[in-house]
Amino acid sequence: MSPTSPPEPPATSSPIGPEDPLTVPRFAGRSTFARLPRRDEVERCDVAVVGVPFDSGVTYRPGARFGPQAIRGASRLLRAYHPGLEVQPFAAQQVADAGDIACNPFDIGEAISQIEAAAEELLEGAGALLTLGGDHTIALPLLRVMRRLHGPVALLHFDAHLDTWDTYFGAAYTHGTPFRRAFEEGLLLEDRAAHVGIRGPLFSPQDLVDDARFGFEIVAAMELEETPVKAIVERLRSRLGDAPVYVSVDIDVLDPAHAPGTGTPEAGGLTSRELLGILRGLAGLRIVGADIVEVAPPYDHAEVTCTAASHVAYELLGLFARREQPAGAAG
Repeated sequence: MSPTSPPEPPATSSPIGPEDPLTVPRFAGRSTFARLPRRDEVERCDVAVVGVPFDSGVTYRPGARFGPQAIRGASRLLRAYHPGLEVQPFAAQQVADAGDIACNPFDIGEAISQIEAAAEELLEGAGALLTLGGDHTIALPLLRVMRRLHGPVALLHFDAHLDTWDTYFGAAYTHGTPFRRAFEEGLLLEDRAAHVGIRGPLFSPQDLVDDARFGFEIVAAMELEETPVKAIVERLRSRLGDAPVYVSVDIDVLDPAHAPGTGTPEAGGLTSRELLGILRGLAGLRIVGADIVEVAPPYDHAEVTCTAASHVAYELLGLFARREQPAGAAG
């Protein structure tokens, strides 16, 4: 094999995990997510972690194009065992880093097509994608791929904002419109969609009327003041049922105290503990895909936002490891 040839896939089918932090210090070694192997280094892949460094759909502060690499950097601190879910996410399944999807930063329509095509290609050799954004525009092409693979999906959306607006300055595709477009395209299961963490001012009361018409249920951020996480989880599990579930996490669902590095911060958000607790309560649901978006490192400090995002990613990987498989699927 020549020095420039890629490494041959391993002969064993056992999952290859991150570099051992007791052998290779966390500040050294691979620059992949959690220092995992690259996708081309493993024979099979249950979950591929892929970045989409795209933020041309933002309406206020840009910078989420730098999110994937920043989340990868913060993920060096993740460890092998998740005691809350009683699972080893990297041993129970093969997780690999598929790198970044390159897309046009000047043409949103073309970028959406590129993301859709690349995600579909990745899923020809991987069981699921955990996508690191990027702004929330990227959720639409990912949901299109989910629709082709699984049919319409239930959507669990964590965000300060509804993201079901129609246009912004006449543009139909922005980070504020993906779930309206998803509804219009028939990508979502009727009455199986929920927002969590919604708060802050709206353009008009019609925003809520439209959102309800699209079949969304809202768990407002302020509900966490009086309703315990366990009750929120029960409500969401009832809503999602046994459907295939796509989870989309806008990091601005967290209060700016916990995630200052984002493009459209809103006061009064969830704590990182509340977000992780709600996610943890979803164990056993049929999670078919997930994304974490709107991490904008230029506005972060001390990696506060990136650290939160990396732990959200770890929680989602735990959910993938604990997810219910459809009838007839391999375990």
